[in-house]
Amino acid sequence: MVDPAGTSDIDRNVRKFCLLSSLAILAVIGISLTGCQKSQDSQAATIKIGMAGAQTGSDGQIGLSMLNGSKIAIDEWNAKGGVLGKKIETIALDDEGKPDKAVTVAQTLVDDGVVAVIGHFNSGCTIPASRRYNDAKILEISPGSTNPQYTEQGFPYAFRICGRDDQQGPVAATYMHDKLKLNKIAILHNKTAYGEGLATIVKNTFEKLGGTVVMFQGIGENERDFRANISVMKGSGAEGFFWGGMYSQGGPLCIQLRQAGLNIPFVSDDGCFDPSFINTVGNTPDVYLSFGKDYHGIPAAETFMAKYRATYNQEEGSYSVYGYDAANALLTAMAQAQTTDADKVAAVMKSQPFDTILGKIEFDSKGDVKGSNYVMWTIKDGKLQVLPDGA
Repeated sequence: MVDPAGTSDIDRNVRKFCLLSSLAILAVIGISLTGCQKSQDSQAATIKIGMAGAQTGSDGQIGLSMLNGSKIAIDEWNAKGGVLGKKIETIALDDEGKPDKAVTVAQTLVDDGVVAVIGHFNSGCTIPASRRYNDAKILEISPGSTNPQYTEQGFPYAFRICGRDDQQGPVAATYMHDKLKLNKIAILHNKTAYGEGLATIVKNTFEKLGGTVVMFQGIGENERDFRANISVMKGSGAEGFFWGGMYSQGGPLCIQLRQAGLNIPFVSDDGCFDPSFINTVGNTPDVYLSFGKDYHGIPAAETFMAKYRATYNQEEGSYSVYGYDAANALLTAMAQAQTTDADKVAAVMKSQPFDTILGKIEFDSKGDVKGSNYVMWTIKDGKLQVLPDGA
């Protein structure tokens, strides 16, 4: 039959056949291209791991020591052949301790094809960066970000090997109230997600214990002149002081307090748990810091610290061990999952314990380490020592 336009049934069938054939060919090409991409992925020469944190700026020393700890662990794995039969390639980027820079670093690592990230250090960097990693289905494990918000976002690929500030803050506040017998304290913080977040938890806990917070103020991260804050503190009747922030400000702040005649207890956090802080304050009395339990004397820790000093020709930092343990937990999970797929690696990490220098640890469903190991430390003979009643 021929329609009014002059097109026969045969012509229409030929055209339909040609169209279906073309679609079939395109589908085969698409499948082939997908298969090629999967083949290329499986044949990647190395496994790329991102390492992100502050390497320069005011927090550069503690951030770099964290990443150096991770690098030692990765070097040990590579010396044994790597993981999944491939060597591990690290891409280490500096976020300078700045949130906006951290987001840029995260996107760069995503674009570079990393399968996981060790970092970041600062909570204010880790939280915004984690959104990029989550969107890209890249597993992230932070050795040092303690703000609870990081793992409260509901991201399945977010982990941390350190504790949380809602564990650390109550330890510091309780020590001030119950052990130091303080009734009134002043609090100053650095206005960051970490510093202000922790300071707020200390304030709330201290008040729940029956104490009074007579001053609660924030200052910029670059501030080094604390005279105005100290003046308010002197007139407040504070019997003790808590600093929520990092060592680069904490050390000078402690010295200025003493120079102003305020000899009240100076209490701070893991952000001040660094050799730079000790070098600044020396043997200043009545200085107390919250941090994890002492790992010195543990054979595995001694081996690690000796290797760190030999490799970098300097003392390990407070978070070097945490960086080391974070890398080992991640790579162990990959080896046991037999893949770098974030869903499968995360499932392994949440299903079993891991042996680390810090002891046997387990991750909960949020990616946090189960339990708390925060204790109080003080300075004695120019060194940090755990207080016998600091738990």
